[in-house]
Amino acid sequence: MSGGARAPTLPAMRPLVMIPGPIEVDDAVVAALGRSPKSHLDPEILETFGRALDRLKDVFLAPRGQPFVVAGSGTLAMEMAVANLVEAGDRAVVVDIGYFGARMATILERHGASVTRVSAKPGAVPSSAEVAAALDAAPCKLLAITHVDTSTAARADVAALAHLGHERGALVVVDGVCSVGGEELRQEEWHVDVALTASQKAIGAPPGLALLVASERAVEAWRARKTKVGSYYADFGEWLPIMQAYAARKPMYFATPAVNLVEALDTSLGLLLAEGMESRFRTHAHTARAFRAAWKALELRPVPTTEAASANTLSALYYPQGVGPTLVGAVRAEGVVVAGGLHAELGPKYFRVGHMGLCRPADVLATVGAIERALAKLGHAPQAMGAAVAAAEAVLAAEG
Repeated sequence: MSGGARAPTLPAMRPLVMIPGPIEVDDAVVAALGRSPKSHLDPEILETFGRALDRLKDVFLAPRGQPFVVAGSGTLAMEMAVANLVEAGDRAVVVDIGYFGARMATILERHGASVTRVSAKPGAVPSSAEVAAALDAAPCKLLAITHVDTSTAARADVAALAHLGHERGALVVVDGVCSVGGEELRQEEWHVDVALTASQKAIGAPPGLALLVASERAVEAWRARKTKVGSYYADFGEWLPIMQAYAARKPMYFATPAVNLVEALDTSLGLLLAEGMESRFRTHAHTARAFRAAWKALELRPVPTTEAASANTLSALYYPQGVGPTLVGAVRAEGVVVAGGLHAELGPKYFRVGHMGLCRPADVLATVGAIERALAKLGHAPQAMGAAVAAAEAVLAAEG
């Protein structure tokens, strides 16, 4: 080139996002999101929305459930469950295994419930005996369980705990924000009355939708309320006719839905169900085992205290001695985004890696490699470089 002209530069590669949501999404989902918006009463949107509702029943394994898709976050889904099922003075038991278990307790208290928390140290989960004792202490309207707490990567045994609540007549609410679509959850079989999540987690869509499926028993409990639901926007009474209309592919209006997000959701649900739920559960467990092999090779201590209490959708790991929160930035410099700590008690002591939804073997190896290189640059190199990648790759090859 002449005259001092500069050669064009290529755009920097986008870092791989490996946090516990938002997650990487399929190109088809991105394409659906990017379409020009349609009317929320357009026949094509009626079909898309109705199909998404049908697909949610299959993902939640709740064939007789009533799905709700509402513009908002996972916190809105939590509040919808509470606002519609709890009245002032009702007693609720919360299985509190981290930041979001505490949030559920706060929401319940805001709606007038008398809350008993059954807690454990960070990374642990309460025993079934402890939960049963709390349920038996006094009549209980609702049992709330966080399936996977995003702050600690701890996982509760929903099947066992939901059985305890159901046999005592309590409504069972499961916060599945960091589990639905990745961890095994069989809503109808396990007698879960409300299961909820958000679009940006293992469901594999962009953030912006609160997703909830209510059992027939939960809807009946809402109908039997003695008082009006305190929240206008979260009221089943406003949304149920809308969801029923979309399910029947008929137009009806309450509040304008996020039509592009619904199109993206429908696409992501279609991809998920094409894989199949049983395969989906196995894939997430397989991916988690590969990451755990890498963490062992890197001598990183997980926050969850036992294997049984360890989530398959994310990892939470203590920083090694001499390494602190600067690791998150160092990993990003290697091309991968991970998350810092969220739990108030542990915040500066650990970091988190999401591995849910669209997490391919190449993503696993890229993430492990980035963390391995970053740790080495920060002075933590327990084995020969590449040992952690090799450990993860061995698991992927042996079980793939």
